[in-house]
Amino acid sequence: MGDANMQFIKRFKPYIIGVLIVEAIGAISSWLTKAGVDRYIKTVIKPPLTPPSFIFPIVWGILFALMGIGVARIWLKPKSDDRTQSLFIFGLQLAVNVIWTLVFFNLQTFGIAFIIILLLLALILLMILSFSKLDKLAAKLQIPYFLWVLFAAYLNISIFLLN
Repeated sequence: MGDANMQFIKRFKPYIIGVLIVEAIGAISSWLTKAGVDRYIKTVIKPPLTPPSFIFPIVWGILFALMGIGVARIWLKPKSDDRTQSLFIFGLQLAVNVIWTLVFFNLQTFGIAFIIILLLLALILLMILSFSKLDKLAAKLQIPYFLWVLFAAYLNISIFLLN
């Protein structure tokens, strides 16, 4: 490999790793909820504005990539308490995201899932604020995620009320 290729790989390696890790977590979450999603699609009454099922993996793939890029930008910052806090909040919100998915699709306890998604929204907002102390672009990359989860909260509470 030439010097230019090595420089390219070295420069983008944290971003590639960040995206791959977050996408892998999303893929594991999707795999763990496959049966629940199938049951959800067939049995649950859905509210107006519910997108077609094929939209969700596309949107989540994009959002996970943005998350991966954002967290890589934070990871590349010099070690500090703010960086450690941002990475912790990132990990926590990602774990809560997976928990919500399991509770919503596998358990189909939509009321509990709504409480969890409110926690997730708060954590995403906290993550955006925390990221913004270190890297404005990393923070801005999380805004579509916040908006999508806000929309998911509408779907969640509507599904709870309809079912």
